[in-house]
Amino acid sequence: MIGQTLVTKQSGPEGKPVNTVLMAEKMDLVNEMYFAILLDRAFGGPVVIACAEGGTSIEDLAEKFPEKIKKVPIDIVEGMTDAQAKDIVSALEITGNKDDAVTQVKALYGVFRSSDCTMVEINPLAEDSSGLLISADAKLGFDDNCGFRQKEVFAQRDHSQEDPRDVAAEKWDLNYIGLDGSIGCMVNGAGLAMATMDIIQMHGGSPANFLDVGGSAKTEQIVEAFKIVTGDPKVKAILVNIFGGIMKCDVIAQGIVEAVQQVGLKIPLIVRLEGTNVEAGKAIIDGSGLNITSADDLDDAAIKAVAAISEDGMKSRTDRLEHGEGRKASHDAM
Repeated sequence: MIGQTLVTKQSGPEGKPVNTVLMAEKMDLVNEMYFAILLDRAFGGPVVIACAEGGTSIEDLAEKFPEKIKKVPIDIVEGMTDAQAKDIVSALEITGNKDDAVTQVKALYGVFRSSDCTMVEINPLAEDSSGLLISADAKLGFDDNCGFRQKEVFAQRDHSQEDPRDVAAEKWDLNYIGLDGSIGCMVNGAGLAMATMDIIQMHGGSPANFLDVGGSAKTEQIVEAFKIVTGDPKVKAILVNIFGGIMKCDVIAQGIVEAVQQVGLKIPLIVRLEGTNVEAGKAIIDGSGLNITSADDLDDAAIKAVAAISEDGMKSRTDRLEHGEGRKASHDAM
């Protein structure tokens, strides 16, 4: 297995590289259950999910037999009470020592709380032939914001199991999420990023990512953001949408110019700038001599981005470039 790629439902079709193989003692399991502690946004805290049937896909079971899933919200301040732990043990249909099971369930919540977990999933939580309760297979997730106090945990991080774009984005303090579309987005502000993605979709396109460079990005961060977006082979055009408040349009513009020069961009680039130092930003792009299409507003930017990757749009752009008109056309658009 070592050196191969493992493909599962969790990994996605691209799979994950196998660098380590864990050898586990063979266990005589006679009763398998499902147990998890997750953060629930609706409740605003941790919720225990328990099911008497485990060792299988809990998603499929929840879809077919939702009544078999027990959910117990836990007060983050008060912690798990004995009554809640007994309720969970009852839902798991433990056949062995109930008091020991209550102690173990509370101990698992203790791990969740003390280790700043976002998830503790045990599938299966199982009993062996002697009635001993065993966490036979587990998956834990940890809050990235708590790395400073969970150093021992985060020292075990294996970047090879993560999307390299996510790793690069974190290194440069960029908020990035890869999607399945073809129009790369670079925006400042999470709300504006969501609006940009929505309007691309509204005009018949599909966003390739969520990328928020934040309100205080430096030129180097803009360059790295471009590298991340262009590193996705699905991206056929890039839309930059910046509303300058704390972030200044001239800083963004300089970053864009340097990024295009470094990356050697070969796909359409549409830029919409508005706000602080917008005229200086547009002047930087105008004077760059690069093939960048300017947009007047977000709606105009989305329309141009979608048109740029349509069959007619791509052909038109190719024809302009072949006739040396691309640079003039981009300047005229400004």
